[in-house]
Amino acid sequence: MSRPDHAPAAPSRERSRRHSWVRVFLPVALILVWLVGASLGGPLFGKIDEVSSNDQTTYLPESKDATQVQELLGEFNDSDSIPAIAVFTSESELTESERETISDAVADAPAVEGVGEDVSPALASDDGLAAQAFIPIEADAELADATTALGEQLRAAVPDGVTVYITGPAGFSADLVAGFAGIDGLLLGVALLAVLVILVLVYRSFLLPLVVLSTSLFALCVALLVVWWLAKFEILLLSGQTQGILFILVIGAATDYALLFVARFREELRVSQDKGAAVAAAWKGSFEPIVASGGTVIAGLLCLLLSDLKSNSTLGPVAAIGIVFAMLAALTLLPALLLLFGRAVFWPRRPKFEPEVVAAEHGMRTTGLWARLAGLVKRRHRLIWITTTVVLLAGAAGVTQLNASGIPQSDLALGASEARDGQVALGEHFPGGSGSPAYVVVAEDRIQDAADVLLANDGVDGVSVTAADSPSGSAPVTADGITAVGPPGTPAPAPTAVDGEVLLQATLTDAADSDAAASTVRELRTGLDDLDALVGGVTATSVDTNDASIHDRNLIIPVILVVIMFILMLLLRSVLAPVLLILTTVLSFGTAMGVSALVFNGIFQFPGADPAVPLFGFVFLVALGIDYNIFLMTRVREESKAHGTREGILRGLSITGGVITSAGLVLAATFAALSVIPILFLVQLAFIVAFGVLLDTFVVRSLLVPALAYDIGKAIWWPSKLGRGGHDPR
Repeated sequence: MSRPDHAPAAPSRERSRRHSWVRVFLPVALILVWLVGASLGGPLFGKIDEVSSNDQTTYLPESKDATQVQELLGEFNDSDSIPAIAVFTSESELTESERETISDAVADAPAVEGVGEDVSPALASDDGLAAQAFIPIEADAELADATTALGEQLRAAVPDGVTVYITGPAGFSADLVAGFAGIDGLLLGVALLAVLVILVLVYRSFLLPLVVLSTSLFALCVALLVVWWLAKFEILLLSGQTQGILFILVIGAATDYALLFVARFREELRVSQDKGAAVAAAWKGSFEPIVASGGTVIAGLLCLLLSDLKSNSTLGPVAAIGIVFAMLAALTLLPALLLLFGRAVFWPRRPKFEPEVVAAEHGMRTTGLWARLAGLVKRRHRLIWITTTVVLLAGAAGVTQLNASGIPQSDLALGASEARDGQVALGEHFPGGSGSPAYVVVAEDRIQDAADVLLANDGVDGVSVTAADSPSGSAPVTADGITAVGPPGTPAPAPTAVDGEVLLQATLTDAADSDAAASTVRELRTGLDDLDALVGGVTATSVDTNDASIHDRNLIIPVILVVIMFILMLLLRSVLAPVLLILTTVLSFGTAMGVSALVFNGIFQFPGADPAVPLFGFVFLVALGIDYNIFLMTRVREESKAHGTREGILRGLSITGGVITSAGLVLAATFAALSVIPILFLVQLAFIVAFGVLLDTFVVRSLLVPALAYDIGKAIWWPSKLGRGGHDPR
């Protein structure tokens, strides 16, 4: 029996219903999954300090002297408190009554919440114009609150005319805590607002910016959820610096990937009335460049695992996790949202269905800024790439002015600083290193030998040894041995020994964070080398950190270049194109660093830069900057297959110009937002990356790369088959 003519229609309608059901269910399910993840990660924004640390020694390799000494300090002192130095100054010599009042105020300091019991007596300076006391802050205390409360109580208790400063390690650490305090709210708010304004101005739409920002914010919340728990279980180390970079990186990268997808979606809506088909085509066209770009950034970040400094090596996986979720959000959550909203997402400027116009344009607009720029590249390509190269080289020459050998701890936090002012006052009346001594761990039978080396150095003002039976917990060591503490006839106290080793404290004549103090520590290490002594403390930690940063910079930068070049070769199926892209990106980085050096020295008058600044600047500028070349060249390769290399270059530039420029503006704005955090390292990184991204967007990717590639022609794809094609005249 034959089937009726209309029999096949039933299965067709059934498939259509299933297709419609999947089209609705899948995006809703994806959105719900992301919503659940974001609802779990969002509340953790205010709890990051529970799993983070800003202690420099935490990030040093275990083999470093400063790390080993820090681990031993608790055994000698039976305390892991953070020392604060209270400095009291007066314009006239302190009277006996004033000194007694200061002593009483210091003795009452443990009444402040977070202050330890082992407070030292107030010691007067030789000139009689100042006094100082060492006051421990408990390790589990809220550092900023404790130091603020301590300062307020002391000021209320001392006589009029006496100025009080809280400085020392606790004071400077409190400055850092206060500086990072705005990361959860201020930094994120400024970054999101900047992105929102740019998106509204570029797209002149109200809904689309919210959809893109939602994608970025959900990616950040889920990334934070994963990172927070990894830090909670001590799998990763998290600091305020890493936290700020994670926020900015995820917001910037997720927005860039989203803009690339949206641009493809808009293109497809011009030739397809079906929003589902447009989303599918956009996903297919965006998948490779998004994954390649994200993979390049991840590969660059994971190269930081080679770092000696844990602050660098842990940033790699933390930031890589953020990039993974930025990619996932752009390839899952964003398509789901676009599938639900369709053309309405672009309201009030919805893209028209105009396949005949697209056909007439052959897929490329012939009017507008980027079409005109493509025409200029066609006519003046050689002049353009030579001129831009010369200008960039001139800017890169300024890199010789960059001072990235390290900065004093007192300059880490920008703006007013009581700790910095107190350090200055301390140096005017006491040895500059008071309160932040160099710690020396040496064998018990070599105490005098070590003390002689220390005392022979002009950078050392005095030496003492930890002694539990001494009233002050330590006893002076002179050329004649350990000195008794107390009335005449008091026997010299016995030094505290732990596993046959003792702890010497050398008070330096220079401020602990000064270059002179660093030189003294290096000299002491050389002089004590035969005694197998370990030298630690604030200055030694800074020295070891700077040395490790320089080692990391010299090792990791070449490795990143090789890794990224290999990825580009796989992506573009070429050798010459990746080499040229890397060279142009490195040139852009050099120019960004050169201009930054001139700005830092001449305009902002910064005291210098941390050795990690060039490394971090390189990682973000090269890894992120190469993204725009990937966006451009993957489209150029796609167009070259159909139209030939030179035509493909012009078409790729014209088609991607708007979206890449928008992405560059967004990324520059998000990194610029780091400057609202008053930490020198982040402010410098913000300027370098923001300026470098703009340079890469408007000069390198818009002019240099297209003009150079156009001049070379099809040979740019050597040795692939595309480089041997017949589309080009030569």
